[in-house]
This record gives sequence, C-alpha cells and structure tokens, in this order.
Amino acid sequence: MYFQLFKRVRCVWAVCILVALSAGCSLTSPSENGGTGPVPGNLRIVTWNVQALFDGNQAGTEYDEYLNEAGWGSDKFSARVSALSRAIASIDGGPPDILALEEIENSQCLDALAKGELSKYGYGWTYFSKNKGSSLGLGVLSRYPFTETRVHGITWDQQTAPRPVLELWLRPQDTPLVLFVCHWKSKLGGDDQTETLRRASARVILRRIVEIRRDYPKIPGVIMGDLNENHDEFYRRDGKVLSALMPDAPEAAEYARGTSLHVARGTSLQVARGTSLQVAGLYAGSSPTEVGPAKAGTGSTAESTGDFLIISGEKPPSAANFDGLAFYSPWGQELLNGSYYYKNNWETIDHFLLTEQFFDQAGWDFSFCRVLDQEPFVNAKGVPSSYSPRTGQGLSDHLPLMLVLSKQ
Repeated sequence: MYFQLFKRVRCVWAVCILVALSAGCSLTSPSENGGTGPVPGNLRIVTWNVQALFDGNQAGTEYDEYLNEAGWGSDKFSARVSALSRAIASIDGGPPDILALEEIENSQCLDALAKGELSKYGYGWTYFSKNKGSSLGLGVLSRYPFTETRVHGITWDQQTAPRPVLELWLRPQDTPLVLFVCHWKSKLGGDDQTETLRRASARVILRRIVEIRRDYPKIPGVIMGDLNENHDEFYRRDGKVLSALMPDAPEAAEYARGTSLHVARGTSLQVARGTSLQVAGLYAGSSPTEVGPAKAGTGSTAESTGDFLIISGEKPPSAANFDGLAFYSPWGQELLNGSYYYKNNWETIDHFLLTEQFFDQAGWDFSFCRVLDQEPFVNAKGVPSSYSPRTGQGLSDHLPLMLVLSKQ
C-alpha cells in the first residue's frame, strides 16, 4: 500500500483478504495550495471517467497504445494532465469541491493533477486505490479531509471484480456524508456473463449502506462513478435480466420474484442452492468479514441486502414495489441523453445515486445534478471528445456528471 502523509491527518485503510489491493492516501493542507476554496453552504461533487490516464513511466500493466514503443511518454502525459486540468478549471462555477476520477493508473497521476495547474484550487487531500496487478484504479481529489476510508474488494465464485469500491467518509463544513466511489465491471465478455460481478459490487455497497443506516441513520450516502450499467438497463435488455440496477416498477419486481436472488415486496431474500457470494474486508481495528449466502425467511426483508440496487425518480426515494432501500437517480429527471456515446447511442452508465437523507431538509440536501455536456468535454458533434494517445487530442470518451448539494 502506497501511503504518504504530508500533514497529521489519519487515513483509515482497508485491505481485502481475497484480493490484494494497492491503495494510497496523499494529504496536504489546503492552505498550502491556496487559491479558490469552498463556498459556504454549498458542496459540488463531480465524477468523471477520464479514459485511461497513464503516466509516462512503464510499469508493465499499460495498454499497448500507452507503451513507450507506441510513442507514449512523459511529454504526452504532462500535456494530457494539463488538458484535463484546464477542462476541470473551466467547469461552471469553478472546479468542484470533490472530484472522483475513474481509470487512473496510480497515485502519482492524482498528485500531478492536484499539485499542478489545479493546485490553486485547494485539493489538499487525495486518495487512490486499485487491485494489485491491474492497469487502472480510482482516485479522488478533495478540498476536505477524509475522516475514514475503506477499500472493498469483490470476489464472486472465484471471479474478482477488476476494481475495488472506495468508501470515503468526509465532514465538509462540519456536516458528514459518505461516498462510495465505483468503477464496476464492464460488459466486455458479454452483458449477461459480466452481470454477476456488477451485482456483487451492488451487494457490497448495499450491505454497507444498511449497516451505516443502522448505526448512523442521519448520515447520507452517495453511490457514484462508472457503474457500466444504464439506469434503464432492465428495459434495454427487454425486462429479462436481473440487473445490478433495478427500477422500482411492478414489472421489475415481478421479474425479481421469479429469480433466485431478489427482495421483491412480500418476499424474503433467497439464494439458489450451490451459489456463494464471498466478500471480505480487513478493516483497521476489526476482524475479517465474510458475506455468504443469505437464508430464506431470516431477518427483516426491509433490511435484507439483495444483489441489486433499487433506483427511483421519487424525492425522497422510497421503494413502492420492493422491500428494501431505494436510491434516487437523476437520470430521466435532471439528467437527459447520456454520459457515454457507444455505437451511435447514448448510455447512462455514469451515476450519482442518493439515499433518502438528502431530501430530509437536514444536513446536506440535494440541489441539482447535471451532465457537463459543453466544450471542451464534447466535440463539434455534441458527443464526448474521446482522447487519442496517438495524436494527443481530446479529453475522454465519457462526460463528467456534477452533483450540487446545499446545506440546510
């Protein structure tokens, strides 16, 4: 684990015992960076898949087009960091308070952003993690310190999710919230074949949110990042799949009742014979935790954890057709079109999913959410300005999403 302290701030780390993770937390004081700071009563959060940000050094896990012999090196890396920094600085209202980035090679890439052209914006805290041997991981830049951090590695039936889930606790302006930063398994290898790993990631997050809700019922949570799953995935696949994101709709609940894993209203969590879900985390000050098959008919169905997230367009979110927690999705509400353009179609695979505490007029409340679909993030055709490592042109094949919260 790469771990560097510049100030006396504690980072609580976690290591999955089923998959070795490499995580890092680099901390500096915002006052040392100087520049524009937070706006009182306002919190702006951005998530962005920046499309394979590799540094100029060769570690052996790079994609072919980012090898030195392919023309990639420190000059192109520096130019790319500069272009990304200028784009982030151009966001309406200025750079966000918290910036979550997917597809980052290492903590040095985060440092290059935080301590380069963005240094005047006060990103004093960064956190990075990826699976050992993986090409890319996840990173976060923040104007606020992390009060606690956890890394969740996911394994299902001897398959390991390519990236961990970051659980980050913060207390901006003395008002707490928890972020789950994600980059779930892609559909490379087939939609159905890869769905189990996305559902396993959903289950880990749902389990943690249920635990947090039990112990800290007033603290809100945000699930954010590239989930590689559309908000309407169930309908895009003809209503014939138990997807990691399920709409709170009668037909979705009816379909879930007919599957081996479900929390449809009026039923209890069931797991097909012979299946096993193992997720383990070794947290500071605690013993390893394993999540195994749930037993039918045990526990409260309202608190059961299935292996999908129920999403709703209602404010506050509340499941009408399932027993379980629902999460507010801005897609189809504040967010239109998509954040990723694939085979001439928009996809809504980047997300902010919010717990009901963001709508209780206490602490941080939901204000609005938007896709950053203006230049330089889009090209002349109005679609994401994908990056080309050969020419050095473009930014990313994903558009950023921005969430704005207000303090009550």
